[in-house]
Amino acid sequence: MKDPSRSSTSPSIISEDVIINGHSHEDDNPFAEYMWMENEEEFNRQANLLLKQFLFISQIEEELWEEEFIERCFQEMLEEEEEHEWFIPARDLPQTMDQIQDQFNDLVISDSSSLEDLVVKSNLNPNAKEFVPGVKYLNI
Repeated sequence: MKDPSRSSTSPSIISEDVIINGHSHEDDNPFAEYMWMENEEEFNRQANLLLKQFLFISQIEEELWEEEFIERCFQEMLEEEEEHEWFIPARDLPQTMDQIQDQFNDLVISDSSSLEDLVVKSNLNPNAKEFVPGVKYLNI
C-alpha cells in the first residue's frame, strides 16, 4: 500500500521551486530588485544627461526644419519671380542721356485752349470753398 502523503495526484514540491513573498530561497538579498537605488544619484545624473541630449537633438532638429522651411520659401519666391515679368531697373530704365531726352520730348504739355475746354466742360463748382483737411464744413 502507498503512503497517502506521497500520492501522485498531489503536486510534488521541490524545495528549489518554493517562492515566498516573490523571492526564492536561493536569493541571498531579498532587496536585490531595489539595489539600483543605492546609486540613485548616478542614475539621476545619467537620466538628466540623457534628457539634455534629447532636448539638444530636438532643438537641432527644429532648427533644421526651420532652415528647410526658409529655403523652400526662398525657392518659391524665386520661381514666382521667374513666372512673372518684374521691373528690372538695369533693363527697363534708359541708360543714356539721349534716351532720357527722348522720353522728355515725348511728353506733351497741353496748350491753353484745351485747358479752357476742360474748365468749361467741368462739373466742379468754381465758387466752392477751398478744401482744408481736418476742417469740417457745415451746409447752411
